[in-house]
Amino acid sequence: MNNKALNVLEFDKIKDEIAKYLITSRGKTLLKKLMPMSVESIVQRLIDQTKDGMDIVRLKGEIPVRKLADLHDQANRLKKDGNLNGTELAAIGQVLKNTSELKEFFETLHDDEVELRELYGMSEDLIDNPELTKRIDKSLDDTGRVLDTASENLSYIRNQINRFNDQIRQSMEQYTRGKNTKYLTEAIVTLRDDRFVVPVKTEYRTKFGGVVHDQSASGQTLYIEPQAVVGLNNQLHDAQTSEKLEEIKILAELSDLVRPEIDDILKNNEVLASFDLINAKAKYGNQIKATEPLISNDHTVDLKEAKHPLIDADRVVANDIQIGDGYKTMLITGPNTGGKTITMKTLGLIQIMAQAGLFIPAHEESQIAVFDEVFVDIGDEQSIEQNLSTFSSHMDNIINIMKNVSEHSLVLIDELGAGTDPQEGAAIAIAILEKLSKSDCVIMATTHYPELKIYAYNTEDTINASMEFDDKSLKPTYRLLIGIPGASNAFNIASRLGMDRSVVERGESLMSGESQDLNNMISDLEKRRKEFETKNEELDSQLSKNKKIQDDFESKRVELDNSKDSEIQAAKVRANQIVSSTKKKSEKIIDRLKELERSGNAVKADQIISARTDLKNLHQEDLAKRNRVLRSAKRKKELKVGDEVKAIPYGQFGTIVRKDKNDKYEVQLGILKMKFDGSDLEKSNQKPEKEEPKPTMVRRTKSSTLSTKLDLRGERYDEAMTDLDNYIDEALLAGYNQVTIVHGFGTGVIRNAVTKYLRENPRVKSFGYAPASSGGSGATIVDL
Repeated sequence: MNNKALNVLEFDKIKDEIAKYLITSRGKTLLKKLMPMSVESIVQRLIDQTKDGMDIVRLKGEIPVRKLADLHDQANRLKKDGNLNGTELAAIGQVLKNTSELKEFFETLHDDEVELRELYGMSEDLIDNPELTKRIDKSLDDTGRVLDTASENLSYIRNQINRFNDQIRQSMEQYTRGKNTKYLTEAIVTLRDDRFVVPVKTEYRTKFGGVVHDQSASGQTLYIEPQAVVGLNNQLHDAQTSEKLEEIKILAELSDLVRPEIDDILKNNEVLASFDLINAKAKYGNQIKATEPLISNDHTVDLKEAKHPLIDADRVVANDIQIGDGYKTMLITGPNTGGKTITMKTLGLIQIMAQAGLFIPAHEESQIAVFDEVFVDIGDEQSIEQNLSTFSSHMDNIINIMKNVSEHSLVLIDELGAGTDPQEGAAIAIAILEKLSKSDCVIMATTHYPELKIYAYNTEDTINASMEFDDKSLKPTYRLLIGIPGASNAFNIASRLGMDRSVVERGESLMSGESQDLNNMISDLEKRRKEFETKNEELDSQLSKNKKIQDDFESKRVELDNSKDSEIQAAKVRANQIVSSTKKKSEKIIDRLKELERSGNAVKADQIISARTDLKNLHQEDLAKRNRVLRSAKRKKELKVGDEVKAIPYGQFGTIVRKDKNDKYEVQLGILKMKFDGSDLEKSNQKPEKEEPKPTMVRRTKSSTLSTKLDLRGERYDEAMTDLDNYIDEALLAGYNQVTIVHGFGTGVIRNAVTKYLRENPRVKSFGYAPASSGGSGATIVDL
């Protein structure tokens, strides 16, 4: 994308924030090259990488990348047959170690079944070299110092050096202790030219013999190597020389081992740097509480509660920004310092962040489009050197935009047409918008011209928007209102600040009727919007209460179901236990009879009677005696003469007079006596009415109150179906042979539902639409 857009939208400041989390030199290089991509598949891959990074940061804290150097200089020297020093080889060792660590890290994540979209594939690009890693680790520490374990010869030489050091120090002790200390400036052993020496007063220079290696600035002290240790110092020096030669040999060997592998190591370093950058993106996203941007299928932008990432989170106002679906041009109006420019920059910056693979400061499920370019004309770019005015500078930018814009571009223009005569500025602004719209690009522009408000209202694919202004506090709220143009607040502000009323009225009278009507329309829209928001908040509150009641009900229902299931399960267990016990006892009885039969003895009648009695007792014991609750409930439901009962078929109350030999009960119902099965009677505490006894007549007659027509018009689906079902029942009981169902035309939902119900109801003989004179297809005649 063009650098002008990136600079104006301050993408570099976002990169500066990400840089705080980088630890590798190569990662910092990759960050400098980070740019928004315009190919959807690439953008999605970058977003997927950041998503994986966010998940790892959440689960593990971070991807374990070490602090690594850029290896390109070392690689160039190796390819020219040069050797590397210990520090450079240690840096290569760090890359090899980190490669092994990350391979193991991602294998562990895979074993733990952590789902990742991209990073498993990236980890497979790492080329592990365990032998070389082990050799460098054995030979060098992290600073590049050659270790004793690098070779047996080096270990032997260093042991010699330690032994010579100990011998020399022991020999030197005779000069730093006892009577010899009086000849010394200070009783210490020090080094000069890598030789052990003592500080001797100048006047005693011949006292110890040996070699003078240095003297103090005052000339009062000579640093002398005593004759007694000259030989040992020579041996030590030789050993130190051998040590250096051995170290050079070891570094050369390591360089030769690394040389053929350097290309793979460079690739590893590049992958590790990518992991470092992904880590940094994820940590930055976590810091600003960012979410994953979803790429829309229809090239629309739908940002929910979007915030500008460079404004303090405690001060920034979140806004919903939608563009591209239903309208491709948005004109934002409103007072100065109301937030128009920041809203525009928020859209532009969030877009390029997402297209660079970053998470965005917006609510989840926010959607972005993938634009091939983002063009901006924001701010005063007056150029003294080029002798361009503000207006000329804006026109120059817009001309360039017109030349390069496409249907997949996003265009952001601040103060469109400003900097010249208002009438001409409005006219040129409308012409520019018409020209840009022909390219089918997405446009967001800000303006103060009322003519553009009318243009947006009358033009297809174009919508008004404004930044909300609080008339009471005379301050902007920084909220974006889509669909409502911004009203002029000049007169309100002037009046509230104490401007003479006559001046305000004179100013209002000078406004054209068209402008006055426009402001009145905007004021009315604003009033209606606030009323809608108030009602919407009330509905949301009621919805929340209803949701809580529903959740409580659902929770109790689940609890009841669980309790019922537990009781059923327990009953099944008890039943199985009873069956099992009964089965064992019955088997014992049968075995006893078989044993008698096998013994050849005839089974006596009393034995058969005894076995039958045992089996009968089993049934009584296991089924009847064990279920006391059921027996108790059964006793309560038993009917006897004198009980007050309800005759269920007729809904009448009466008294049981007697029970005949066929187990039928004779019930006194008023002056009538009728016989019923026990299942048709229900015990009741209600006494039959004895005052003014009336005969009970049970016969099927047509109802005098039930209409032969049911009107379902205006009812909701569930209500209509319930009413229909109840009506058919009542019509059948009333003895109707034919009824009419009025459902109207409408959307056809109720009519189709009525047809489906009648088709499935076995009590319906036939049905069809009414004649044209009786409602036609708006009513259905049903034969029962």
